[in-house]
Amino acid sequence: MTSRPAIRVTALYEYPVKSCRRVKSSQVKIDRFGFSRDRRWMIVDEKGVFLTQRELPRLALIRPVFKEQQLLLDAPGKPRLVVPRADAGARGKAVIWNDKVPVVDAGEQAARWLTEFLEFDTRLVAMGQDHARAVDPDYAIGDNHTSLTDGYPFLLISEDSLIDLNTRLASPLPMNRFRPNIVVAGCEAYAEDRWRRIRIGRCEFAVVKACARCAITTTDQETGERKGREPLRALGRYRRRFGGIVFGQNLIHVNPGFGIRVDDGVQILE
Repeated sequence: MTSRPAIRVTALYEYPVKSCRRVKSSQVKIDRFGFSRDRRWMIVDEKGVFLTQRELPRLALIRPVFKEQQLLLDAPGKPRLVVPRADAGARGKAVIWNDKVPVVDAGEQAARWLTEFLEFDTRLVAMGQDHARAVDPDYAIGDNHTSLTDGYPFLLISEDSLIDLNTRLASPLPMNRFRPNIVVAGCEAYAEDRWRRIRIGRCEFAVVKACARCAITTTDQETGERKGREPLRALGRYRRRFGGIVFGQNLIHVNPGFGIRVDDGVQILE
């Protein structure tokens, strides 16, 4: 009988539409930009600037669903939206932080659906076929790219770190407050802070930067409501680094083209 790895993957999440609800998978494919369905769509304002739960907490209530590779969106009180193919609409540009990226507009029906639900003028766009968005060169280890993420292809958090944080809170919080891609267990709390390179399955990752946390962590991912100052207040007492509050680690994949699974072992290379 094969023994269970000491450190292993316990959950994998993709966020097909940036800042909307997650999709949980038992296995995921990895391409040049990250998980193959992660942050391939996003919501923008009338000027093409990206929007997240920082501005619109109700984005947490929009649930992506895949049916035979077709993206569908559900939201309370709304009919299901069938999203057009990512290459079917008008091409343009959108802004993510300091980057301007090629996108494809999802059309008027999607724009109306989102605008009515969010009560804010918005449009849905998809990552363009000619997308090329490099990660911060201060942390790159080669020709590293990411999709429509805030800046890096993956976010990893250990269950053990969340357990430690919850001992410092009056009410424990679920992992979904932190929106990781990869959740692991079997290590000490915050062990991921000390890792520099890891292997999961056949894929190697560089652990490049602690993740600075924002108001999204104070948003209940089930109701779309802000819930006071936690966990930022508690984290601020002991997790301040480089002028920010950090929790979890950003990763860059060294060798795209593979996939990883729940229960894969995590090997610490450095």
